[in-house]
Order: sequence, then C-alpha cells, then structure tokens
Amino acid sequence: MMSFAQKVITQAHQVCEQDIDELHEYGLSDEEILDIVLTSAARSFIGIILDTLGAKPDIGDLELEPELLQLLAVGRPYS
Repeated sequence: MMSFAQKVITQAHQVCEQDIDELHEYGLSDEEILDIVLTSAARSFIGIILDTLGAKPDIGDLELEPELLQLLAVGRPYS
C-alpha cells in the first residue's frame, strides 16, 4: 500500500492495472484503493502548498518527539 501511495505521488502517469491488481491480491477493494489514491494525492497537494508558501508549523508541533517530527517534516525541515 505504501509503495502504491508513493507511486501515486511521484509517478502517477505510470500507475497501471497491474498495480491495482496487486492491491486486490492483498484483499483491498476498489473503494479502499480509491481512498489510498485520494489520501495520497491530497496529502501531497497540501504539502506542496504549505512548502511553497513557507508555512511554519504550529507551536504545538515543535513539542513532538524529535523522531515523529522528522517523519512529519516532508519538504522544508522544521527549524
């Protein structure tokens, strides 16, 4: 699922029926696959907007564990 989500974000033009079939083999329904596509695309879209605008994290985010903060910091790192 994560590999598929990454492909949706980085290589959407290369997503093919084989990718969908593989997810079906793992037991995912068409509705669940659509959820992965929509969630991945929306997260990427919002992340790009925030990164482009140089948005700063909420002050509460800075109180998170460093490891979690690093996982959430896609794009510009938190300073």
